Amino acid sequence: MNALSLPVKVYGLPDIRFLSLDEWDERRPVALVTSGPAWAAVREHLRLQMAWRGSPRQATLSHWQEMLAGLQGEVVYAVGGGLAADAAKFLAAQRNLPLVCIPTALSVDAFFTWASGVREGGCVRYIETRPPDLLLVDLDVIAAAPPPLRAAGICDVLSIATALWDWRFAEERGQNPPEMAYTEWVAAIARGILQGALDCAEAAGAGDPDGLLSLIQCLALEVLLCNLVGHSRPEEGSEHYFAYAVEEEMGPGRPHAELVGPGILLMARAQGQETSPLERALRACHVPLDAIPQEIVGRTLKRLPAYAARHRLPFGIAHVLGAEQ
Repeated sequence: MNALSLPVKVYGLPDIRFLSLDEWDERRPVALVTSGPAWAAVREHLRLQMAWRGSPRQATLSHWQEMLAGLQGEVVYAVGGGLAADAAKFLAAQRNLPLVCIPTALSVDAFFTWASGVREGGCVRYIETRPPDLLLVDLDVIAAAPPPLRAAGICDVLSIATALWDWRFAEERGQNPPEMAYTEWVAAIARGILQGALDCAEAAGAGDPDGLLSLIQCLALEVLLCNLVGHSRPEEGSEHYFAYAVEEEMGPGRPHAELVGPGILLMARAQGQETSPLERALRACHVPLDAIPQEIVGRTLKRLPAYAARHRLPFGIAHVLGAEQ
């Protein structure tokens, strides 16, 4: 990496506090972004002075702008999963308000990131919003989450396996722009984070506190690494493109892991990688691997090269599926 490829701004991680939510005391009027099930998981433990409450239904700018119109409060709270976190990051950024995130499951890495994913034209586009100021983690709440959601965020770490392969493949094909040039020491760090996720998968999937803590650390390290290098090539590749293409066909609202988990295995096989450690980790974390109908899987794999090219996604195995590599 040279000075010309440095990111313009390097975001850090939120302040992370591990505690029982019963101990938390918030005195400011709160704009709460949540869903019914997520709020039900914490409302007996969390004392908030609610000035406004919104439940995002979709990840689109137009919908979030509608929510923004009525927002009231001195601090934004996101309680729930990735959709609540991404919407809250947008709302807090637009109103220049502090942001607190309370995950009710470790379902995604969005609790740590500075961007929000919006659905646009059949794909996902990441827009700069802001990272949370504070992440409140009650491991008992997360351990009690439904098993398919509890540790499903492991997909955003296991995707390192396929993303790194894509990144190096793109370098060999001369497809990486200078700011995304393959860097072996970055890849080595990412492989270490991937190994951490493989090691903690069984415990995290079972709701063991040490396992959940290890998964949080892996998610945070993955996000911080991408922040430092200024792009997400170490973590996002063809497995995510597959998920975006499936969502275009099946419609929004599917849990992130239901789409990315199968994508990891399918793309790793296409890359010629050994998939058994990845599959064991996914199953240990109760990630559904059969939620996508097989006919949709087949159609998606056939159209994935054209989809990846049309949306100008960074080069990877998805661009050449079915072609001579």
